[in-house]
Amino acid sequence: MDERYQLDEQSQVTRHPHEQMLKLVAKGFYQELIKYGVEEPEILTVAGHLLDNVALKSNPNRIPLETYSQILAIKDVRDDWEQGQRLEMEEIAIAPLAKQDLAQLTAWMKQPEIRKYFYPQFPDTEAGLEEYFESPDRAFFRITCQSNIVGIIGAHHIDTDSGKLEMRKLVGDPSMRGKGIGKRATFLFLYYAFIVREFEKVYMHSLDINIRNLNLNGKFGFYLEGVFFEDATIDGARHDLVRMALTRSVWQELFQ
Repeated sequence: MDERYQLDEQSQVTRHPHEQMLKLVAKGFYQELIKYGVEEPEILTVAGHLLDNVALKSNPNRIPLETYSQILAIKDVRDDWEQGQRLEMEEIAIAPLAKQDLAQLTAWMKQPEIRKYFYPQFPDTEAGLEEYFESPDRAFFRITCQSNIVGIIGAHHIDTDSGKLEMRKLVGDPSMRGKGIGKRATFLFLYYAFIVREFEKVYMHSLDINIRNLNLNGKFGFYLEGVFFEDATIDGARHDLVRMALTRSVWQELFQ
């Protein structure tokens, strides 16, 4: 096979996930415009304004895409898993859930603004949550800040044969959001998955297709693996399901 053709074919395969993400972002942006009352003919005007912004390449306020490797590193994790089943970074720690956590978790799961972001949804009763967490293909942990539980994070599907798992996370205390807690808890869980358990891949599903969440996940090294269009039904409405994934080799290269 011609070497130039081989290189071009490889380039197309590399570009495909990125092009898929751009289509996803464009669809989400279009839906937001319609939701806020922008008429369809006016969308062409918006596209023109976007091109105008692209032309301003010298704008000093442009922020380059970064990863969290500038603020998070594997060496900063305090690993007490073998003795105390606890991983810690700064004031944030993860440890196995306790039965006494169920009452607080149940209160969080009943909040509509929390339930709508998960698919499938968590149970909203103590008995349902206890049964959910006891499943052998799941492993969930309490997120604590200064020893106070503020959320949960864990694996929804543990596949030891394939060496992969699905990550789910929640900062349930509204007053603790936006403080970097979820970011550090996610890093600790990835440490658990890749270092403690030696899994090869972590993936996640999301109903939220806004650019901010895609970028946040991307800063851990996650890439868009696929979009399942109108795959989920929430409150009678169809939603797209987005899947992003991260491999151990990529994570270690970024944060070693």
